[in-house]
Amino acid sequence: MPLNPQQIVEYLRTEAGRPLKTKELARALGVSPGDYAEFRTLLQRMEDEGLLYRVRRQRYAAPTRINLVVGRFRSIRSGAGFVEPDEGGDDIFIPPNAIESAVDGDKVIARIERRRRGERVEGTIIRVLERSRERVVGVFHPAGPADRPELFGFVVPNDKKLSRDVYVAAGSTRDAKPGDIVVVSITDWGSSYRGPAGVVEEVIGPVDAPGNDVLAIIHGHELPIDFPDDVLAEAKAIRDRGIRPEDLEGRTDLRDRLVFTIDPADARDHDDALSILALEDGTLEVGVHIADVSFYVRPGSPIDAEALNRGTSVYLVDRVIPMLPHELSSDLCSLLPDVDRLAMSLLLRIDPEGSVRSHRLVRSVIRSRHKLSYDEAQEVLDGVRTIDPETDLALRRLHTLSLTLRTAREARGSIDFDLPEARVVLEESGEPADIQRVLRLESHRLIEDYMLLANETIARDAARRKLPIPYRIHEPPDTARIEQLREFVGGFGLRLQGRGSPTPKQLQKLIEQVKGRPEEKLLSTVVLRSMRQARYSEENHGHFGLAAPYYTHFTSPIRRYPDLLLHRICASRFLGDDAGVLTAEQIEPIAKLSSERERIAEAAERDSIELKKVQYMERHLGDDFEGTISDVRAFGFFVLLDEVFVDGLVHVGSMADDYYAFHEDAYALIGQNTGRTFRLGDRVRVQVASVDRTARRIDFVVLEREGAPVGESTRRAGSTRGGATRPRSGPRRQGHGAGRKGGGGRRGPGGTGGRPKGGRGRRK
Repeated sequence: MPLNPQQIVEYLRTEAGRPLKTKELARALGVSPGDYAEFRTLLQRMEDEGLLYRVRRQRYAAPTRINLVVGRFRSIRSGAGFVEPDEGGDDIFIPPNAIESAVDGDKVIARIERRRRGERVEGTIIRVLERSRERVVGVFHPAGPADRPELFGFVVPNDKKLSRDVYVAAGSTRDAKPGDIVVVSITDWGSSYRGPAGVVEEVIGPVDAPGNDVLAIIHGHELPIDFPDDVLAEAKAIRDRGIRPEDLEGRTDLRDRLVFTIDPADARDHDDALSILALEDGTLEVGVHIADVSFYVRPGSPIDAEALNRGTSVYLVDRVIPMLPHELSSDLCSLLPDVDRLAMSLLLRIDPEGSVRSHRLVRSVIRSRHKLSYDEAQEVLDGVRTIDPETDLALRRLHTLSLTLRTAREARGSIDFDLPEARVVLEESGEPADIQRVLRLESHRLIEDYMLLANETIARDAARRKLPIPYRIHEPPDTARIEQLREFVGGFGLRLQGRGSPTPKQLQKLIEQVKGRPEEKLLSTVVLRSMRQARYSEENHGHFGLAAPYYTHFTSPIRRYPDLLLHRICASRFLGDDAGVLTAEQIEPIAKLSSERERIAEAAERDSIELKKVQYMERHLGDDFEGTISDVRAFGFFVLLDEVFVDGLVHVGSMADDYYAFHEDAYALIGQNTGRTFRLGDRVRVQVASVDRTARRIDFVVLEREGAPVGESTRRAGSTRGGATRPRSGPRRQGHGAGRKGGGGRRGPGGTGGRPKGGRGRRK
């Protein structure tokens, strides 16, 4: 049958004047009687996938023609959420009472209920097409009669985005004990009035046993831990074979060049290295050398299939879950010092003004001379350490040139929020010893500058040659949120230039206007929240945050599948490899899966850090801290502490001096009688009132200047829970837990192309 799904959708969307029955649609599209049965099957499959929607009297319509949108649901802490349309465009806001049984990550159909100019689009979820998860991880609580608690129970999900407990019937508990962390397989997701149900699939163990906390996060995000046997066998065979003489044939030999890596001190997977060479014409040849993973991981192999499924390495607080087996990720592919390594080297000839005069991509063999940490490289740049004269000079040259590259990038409008990140220092037992704010050094920026340059260069070259690749895109901000931003900055006497959607340069100028002023952090946070999240796509839409018309990910094939895929494409087109160039249609599902896996990895990384923050604050119950309001919601506000990089919630229920109303546009809670205001960016002093490790919740109370909590001078720290409640179907209250980074949330542009969190740089 010659018809494809896109043709059917396009006909119903543009040519059919009304919804059509199956026979009417077949007749209009010229489907022969012999193909009719297959056509009906195709329509059913398209309906299951959300490409078509069946209305009354068995008639089919394109979703967009009847105000329906298909996309991914993303929940937020208030109980509401957003649907991100598969076809792009503005997100649809879903109020808490319009979610039905959808949970974060589900693919859904939403009906648009309200679409007013200048305001956000609101809708209702009418159907869940595809569940994002099959299992839930949480703490088991028996709930039967006192003399027979084994009859049934409830599991309280660890994931704060899952607001309802899971019912577990008698005989389905696997003898879980009270307080055990368990994995529950969901048998029924329930409805708007009935909670989910499931059976205990695995008992991880007591919630307070060492290591179980991070294991719960791994299981909760359904991250793969162990590699399949065939993948391990293949990886070991490749590692044991090593580099053979025939592997060097046709490669550019760069082993005589001064090449070195700069990474975190504890890094094991070194996938990028740098070199710099002064040429006779006054230009500099910078080498960005990337591990040649695609030479070892061939399309369709067991390792390739597993890497695609994982999508990315996951950097948790106490361990790394690699995309590739350790035999490759930290051994044969890693650019270790003093050993030969196969690489893809991008050699860039750059003039003193930072313009790239020419570039060439070669398959090479290199031998790194040094494995430098960021701190060691920074000490050389600061003049307090020396490696050797040649390396010191190379570092200083790379730094000087990187400043020029950065200045040029900023001149075109590239936005750098420079948001702080948390680093957790662990004791041997796994308990947190300290929560530190990661300092962003010039050595971090230096590496990022060259990774950005390499990524842009490859993307621009591919676009010029019309070569399909997985682009890294960052679309312009949501229109409704930009209008909110305009109103907000107007309260500071500021003006966002331009009409409609601003350019990156206009947003950058807005941030520059408040540099050094008290409201700088506040404004940067609000601007960040107006942003969309970066993602992978087979179509090039540019990178808004970087003000880059072409951008991709090329520099981390050990830990990101899109980079590995791009290496294959480049090798096939430019270097004569036989891996084969993919079409845009073939890249599309890989780009979508990679974006989804990246989000899961980021959520797991964030959860593992938040978990340790909560554990750390258990020893500070009753202590006072200075901090800054980092987020404001209807149920309270979050405070980011100065002394330790931790934030927690001040719930409105703990503020007994007044009734507080939430002013969303002002990012503030305002007392209705006193007029007392708590606004994003305000400085406050708080006391640690309670900590709940299971719910990952930290509750603060605000202190008056004399040290007494607001409105209750006799209240003792720790005597109130102060947690905000969520809807429940089981026997407990739930609060909003340790919270948001000082300027993140779901709408950050993501990072650029450096490295993951925990000191390894930022995603863009």
